[in-house]
Amino acid sequence: MTLFRYQAMNPTGAIVAGRIDAANLADLETRLARVGLDLIDGAPLRQRPRFGGGMPRRTLINFCFHLEQLTSAGVPIIESLVDLRDSIVEPPFSMVLAGMVESVEGGKTLSQAMAEHPQAFDEVAVSLIRAGEDSGKLPEVLTGLVAALKWQDELAAQTRKLALYPAFLAAAMLGLIFFMMIYLVPKMVGFMRSMGHELPLHTQVLIAVSGFIVDYWYLLLGLPVAVAAALRFAVRRNARARFAWDRVKLRLPVLGDIARKIVLARFAGTFAMMYGAGISVLDAMRANEKVVGNAVIARGLRRAGRRIAAGETIAAAFQHVGLFPPLVIRMLRVGESTGALDRALVNVGYFFNRDVREAVERAQALIEPAVTLAIGVVMGWIMLSVLGPIYDVIAKLDA
Repeated sequence: MTLFRYQAMNPTGAIVAGRIDAANLADLETRLARVGLDLIDGAPLRQRPRFGGGMPRRTLINFCFHLEQLTSAGVPIIESLVDLRDSIVEPPFSMVLAGMVESVEGGKTLSQAMAEHPQAFDEVAVSLIRAGEDSGKLPEVLTGLVAALKWQDELAAQTRKLALYPAFLAAAMLGLIFFMMIYLVPKMVGFMRSMGHELPLHTQVLIAVSGFIVDYWYLLLGLPVAVAAALRFAVRRNARARFAWDRVKLRLPVLGDIARKIVLARFAGTFAMMYGAGISVLDAMRANEKVVGNAVIARGLRRAGRRIAAGETIAAAFQHVGLFPPLVIRMLRVGESTGALDRALVNVGYFFNRDVREAVERAQALIEPAVTLAIGVVMGWIMLSVLGPIYDVIAKLDA
């Protein structure tokens, strides 16, 4: 199967675009026709791995939830997939389901059908479904998968909340500063210099900064965009650049610690779920290496996996690579010694989930007043530099 990019027309005449797996253009046209779309144009697309698949998380939550409800009620997998295919309205995912229906009808298992669509289902999800099929506990595995996806969605919402308010304040501050530097300050420069008094140093600095912004505003606006685009390209194309960037993110003040906890919380939750489903430790480690979303953490997991394969305990391997804090290592060691590693892993997941929530709340409490203070300082400097000389002249005239 190859991932194709397509443009098609729906029954109402509207043009829709998306991506779908197909064997060739003829197969692409057939798959689109099954969901009521007429192919206009299509071409194979180079596929790039993404954490969590390429589908919206809420779409996957709805899919897993409804599949769990149907399988718990005893509905056969093929009928469940057909029902979901006919009821889901998003064209990209409905076509993924159409492909899965064909695969299951051809004799493949649900996990094998999901594995054919890596743009929708990551390796962790496929491994969990395979374990559920092997153990006969597919509804229980789907329930756990829904809970994990919901937690990831809540975590993403918390992270967006953490960044949204400071980003809005920063954008407003930058917009106001640009307006004052480009429009207001240049109009006041002539007046301040015509007063015949020597301008204070902070006013001279403000005038110099305003002149630089007026002359080179296109660099100030374009350079960050160009740097961000170049960095994104390098991170996507070069493994060393990706590793260096991920290491920088983990070393950022405040935010780096939160990023590390988010990655480890994601790993702990999925690892606990996979181990509880009966997947071996080494298989769970290998699957998590590809989906943790950070090259530095992935390398640590790889090193820990090699030590576990060589005979070390899980606690000893994690302690050597230094990924987890001492409390988590003690929890793992106790779980291994008592034969209750699954419970220890669940507790580790709870520990990190709670720690992430608390860290996000603390960071939000710190970032908002810090950004507000920065706005106040910058605006105070501008107003003092503009109004200070005028006030001095007025005071001398009154004297």
